[in-house]
Amino acid sequence: MTDSDENKGEILERITGLVRRRRWWIILAASATALGTSAVSYWLPNRYDSEATILVVQQQVPERYVTPTSSTDIKSLDAMTQDVLSRTQLLRIMDELALYPKEKRRLAPEELVDLMRRDISLKPVQSDPQRKDLDALKISFRADSPHLAQQAASRLTTLFIQQNLKTRQDLATTTTSFLHKQLDAARTKLADQEQRLRDYKMQYLGELPEQQQGNLGMLSGLESQLQNASSSLSRALQQKLYLESLLAQYQRISRDVPGSVLVPNQPVSRAVTPTEVAERDLARLQSEREQLLTIYTPKHPEVLRKDQQIAQTVRMIDRLRVDEIAAKTTEASGPTTQQPTAAHSAAKQLRPEDNAVVAQLNSQLEANRLEIENLTKGEQQLKQSVSQYEARLNLTPVREQQLTSLLRDYDLTKKQYADLLDKEQQSQLATTLEKEQEGQQFRLVDPPSLPIIPSSPKRLKIGLGGAAAGIFLGLALAFLREKGDSSFHGEKSVSQRFELPLVVGVPQLLTKAEGRTRAFRRALEWVAGSAIVVAVCAAELYVLRQG
Repeated sequence: MTDSDENKGEILERITGLVRRRRWWIILAASATALGTSAVSYWLPNRYDSEATILVVQQQVPERYVTPTSSTDIKSLDAMTQDVLSRTQLLRIMDELALYPKEKRRLAPEELVDLMRRDISLKPVQSDPQRKDLDALKISFRADSPHLAQQAASRLTTLFIQQNLKTRQDLATTTTSFLHKQLDAARTKLADQEQRLRDYKMQYLGELPEQQQGNLGMLSGLESQLQNASSSLSRALQQKLYLESLLAQYQRISRDVPGSVLVPNQPVSRAVTPTEVAERDLARLQSEREQLLTIYTPKHPEVLRKDQQIAQTVRMIDRLRVDEIAAKTTEASGPTTQQPTAAHSAAKQLRPEDNAVVAQLNSQLEANRLEIENLTKGEQQLKQSVSQYEARLNLTPVREQQLTSLLRDYDLTKKQYADLLDKEQQSQLATTLEKEQEGQQFRLVDPPSLPIIPSSPKRLKIGLGGAAAGIFLGLALAFLREKGDSSFHGEKSVSQRFELPLVVGVPQLLTKAEGRTRAFRRALEWVAGSAIVVAVCAAELYVLRQG
């Protein structure tokens, strides 16, 4: 056996001896304390807890169709609790249910409110700690009467359900109102941006980037028209020179050789009739018309003008042929009458106003002059239009930069307006959902219970605690009493007290009478101790049953 085992055995022996010698100190202290705590717990008033469970029911419409404006989480529950457990609400409940009648006589309203808040218990239930939303809420109230506890818990439950409904409706309405104001402001801003953009486009119409291709097309068309107009003007000037030369030659030859005319750019010895000259002019006009048809449609003004000239030339050819037939008839009538007729015809041809060919040429010259005048004006207008479109194309990059800035602001405002419009529509749907009580709401699934067993005081725990405290107190008294006792209770105590070794020990010798007396006393102690323990247990049971 080691020294540590000997020390442990010695300590255990000393404790056992202490308990045996001071057993009555321990028993009486433990019994008295247990009885005292039982008596105290007996006189303590019973307190009853009534508990209700509120289930957080999700909205009936799927969230992908209607997005809720709020959710029931810990923060919203705290705000709701502040409203329900406000001083005004709690004082009203106290007056309605006549709670704390004794405390009202000695406590201020603020102290009564604090007392009632301590009797209220709120326990949120979350199936998934990672989620912020609540699944349920347990509400309990503690009162001196089971019915008062049930009534108060029912009243609190109703307040929480009503407050949750009111809070969600107010929040949805406030959100919709706020978004509506923001949407009105965004709509006004968007209208201003649209007006600025519209004014800018109207101010610089024709110089905008989206009109660049159109301007290029118009410029190309105008340049083609200008080229055609220049070509037409050149042809008209050439025709003017030709007509003037033809008229001069015709007038000269008409004075010299009646009934014949010289063709321009032909030798004088080769004379042809006016009809042949007109037919060649008709062939030229038809050739020019064919060339114009390769560029323009038959309804183009240039083509229509050529058609008019061709028609005039055809009429002139018809008249010339009639005159030639008449001249031939006169020549065939005889030599006596031919000279006066020829002289008379020559006299008439010497006067341009009586000569149909000269009149036709003069008409063509006048038409040619008007044509040249119109072509000149058209050419100038086309040059102005070309300059205008060139200026537009040169200003297009500047307008594009300015328009980009306006469009950026406009697109940003339009996007903000679209976002606010979508949010307002969602908020309106959520508000309608809350008003129809189809959104997330509190539903009472476990009504407030009517408690039968008091929740406090815990008399069993108090009794066991009192017994344990009594035993500890008895051990402490026994230890103190042992310290004050100077008698010896064993050989080691004698050896430790005196340095001399113990030589011999005399055992205790009792007579028969002393043995009987000691046995009687021991039996009496057992009976008394058992009676005390039984009494303490009976008292504890009585207190528990009465509680």
